[in-house]
Amino acid sequence: MILNYLQKYKAFIIVLPILILLLYILHIIGILNIPSNQPIEVLVITVFWWVGLSFLLNNLLKMTKIDRKKIGIKIIISIVLLFIALVIDRWIDIPDNPLTMTIMLLFWFAIFNLFAPKFIQKYKKILITFYSIILLVFYYYRFQTDQYENYLIIKDEWILPILIGSLPLLVLLWVYEQSKLIKTLRQEKSQAELSLLKTQINPHFFFNTLNNLYSLTIKNSTKAPEVILKLSDMMRYTIYEGEKENVSIEREINYLKNYIELHKIRHRNNNDIQFHIENTKNNLIAPLLFIILVENAFKHGMERLTSNAFIHIKLESNLKGVFFSIKNNFDEETKNQDSGIGLKNLKRRLALTYPDNHELHIKKSDKEFEVQLNIYMND
Repeated sequence: MILNYLQKYKAFIIVLPILILLLYILHIIGILNIPSNQPIEVLVITVFWWVGLSFLLNNLLKMTKIDRKKIGIKIIISIVLLFIALVIDRWIDIPDNPLTMTIMLLFWFAIFNLFAPKFIQKYKKILITFYSIILLVFYYYRFQTDQYENYLIIKDEWILPILIGSLPLLVLLWVYEQSKLIKTLRQEKSQAELSLLKTQINPHFFFNTLNNLYSLTIKNSTKAPEVILKLSDMMRYTIYEGEKENVSIEREINYLKNYIELHKIRHRNNNDIQFHIENTKNNLIAPLLFIILVENAFKHGMERLTSNAFIHIKLESNLKGVFFSIKNNFDEETKNQDSGIGLKNLKRRLALTYPDNHELHIKKSDKEFEVQLNIYMND
């Protein structure tokens, strides 16, 4: 496990000794001054460069040759800018050298463009405008030697605070952009998963109904047109309404009614099928949720019992939400091992669609199965 971890993050191991050696050489030859009386500051800056360069190398190792070439050119430009700034600051020994400040600003833009190119491109105009204004004000006060004292005051009062404070703001803005990206990716993943779950509704019912319709047409039954109409409405609802995020509860109720009526026509017996509706508010609901429970009740109950089968359904829609319950009996001896797939499907859909606004209670005895699903509406 440790070897896998080191293999995955080997860039951190490679960069650290190289960075320490490079900093030491630059300090020895006098290009870089590392103060001995500020150990915490030196440590923070070193860790910053270590982490940043390690992530950069880690990404480089995963890139194609063309992308590596592009990044390599950017790295060379950044290094050249840094060395030019250090050399100028070393050999032109004046306080707050304007040329050094300008090159260092370009260097940091190049660095940020390495780590977050899309972010820099998106906010390029804002960043250029902001730092150009700061730079122009800095030039104005710094080049006028008779106002050098005013420059020192302004520098301590707002130029340095703005420049130093803008770095954390850039980081926060970048973190915000990344969080938005992650949220968008999660939403897209959830939508894709929801679409997949919706397509997992058992198609056997439609095939069985078509077979039943075939027998009715052969017998010239008067029920054939009714079956065709109900089946057409159901297929239209499944294909078109099922793709929507929400539908009216009335549409969902009509879909369930058609499903139940078609089953009554198929079975043609005196089984106890009840569907009680109390709709005082036409709430919007995710489509094709309740059909999973109704389908299970018929598939694992009524279709396998030879007598005294029952399915009792109640749906109430009011200001608080939608409350659905279904109870049916079943034959324990004919229990299907796959009977839990539909419920797993439903639970996953509820977790994605109503993560904090639903309750699902399942109660099972020797011969009866009962489910209560409560979906609460936001105010």
